Amino acid sequence: MATGRRERKKAQTRQALSDAALRLFGERGYDGVTVAQIAEEADVSIATLFAHVPDGKEALIFDDGAERHVWLAAAVRERPSGQSVLEALRRCLAGSGPFAGDLPPGQRRKRDLIVSTPALREYSRKLWIAGAAALAETIAAESGRDPSDMTVRALARYVLEIPELAGAEPDPLAAMNAVFDLLESGWPTT
Repeated sequence: MATGRRERKKAQTRQALSDAALRLFGERGYDGVTVAQIAEEADVSIATLFAHVPDGKEALIFDDGAERHVWLAAAVRERPSGQSVLEALRRCLAGSGPFAGDLPPGQRRKRDLIVSTPALREYSRKLWIAGAAALAETIAAESGRDPSDMTVRALARYVLEIPELAGAEPDPLAAMNAVFDLLESGWPTT
């Protein structure tokens, strides 16, 4: 289905705002940039900026988070026979965000900006956590459990907390693997 002119224009404006925000954050630091400066850099009004991103400047460099929820659910549903739900989620997360080692330079700068900026890390966490119910439903469906089961809901939430928890560590991938190891084996009694 072809995208209409209005949708294309909205996407172009959203991209211009995101590009301007990233450029200014990189030059001046997140705290050194105002919403007005971003709007001016993107050549739009402040009202237009807020029409595209009502959550404020934190939201300017993120998508709405829906895509990550889709690929996490797909990783669980489409995992190879014999692979556990946790292993599928581990492999999925290992190739994304703070855990991906082979990002192009532009994406690496964006990742580093997010990891080093508390407001952006918290906004990113908010986007991850928004998918907890959907991930719990997928885990429940794949494991034959009720999505309201506290253990299913907890597992989904724990997995979605991993990017925030491990992403700022000196070795994010090792930290992510440590959390998954704990989730897979449980807390040792000794």
